[in-house]
Amino acid sequence: MNRTIKNLVNENEKVYVYLANGEIGHRFMVQAEEEGFTFGDGVKPTERSYAEVMCVNGNYTINYVGAYGRIAFGAGASQIGSTKIFRVDFEKYISGAEDYGYRS
Repeated sequence: MNRTIKNLVNENEKVYVYLANGEIGHRFMVQAEEEGFTFGDGVKPTERSYAEVMCVNGNYTINYVGAYGRIAFGAGASQIGSTKIFRVDFEKYISGAEDYGYRS
């Protein structure tokens, strides 16, 4: 099954993606670039390093997650302010797992 990052953001308002290790982090950055994602300043994903948690937005940008986002992610929040968030374990997602939500 071929799952795309664009599918994630088209189905969810904001997606926080958990990247378990360097291999998964690199794979995410490569796939994001192949799908046309950039950082907000236009930089291609593979030109920067990944972080354990990355944010994917509906305007096809990615960004690093700040302190409040990390706290919300770790606490299992489904919303930050008025913005709903969806937490995904990228390794499970690309493996085709039916339940690919992040669980701490």
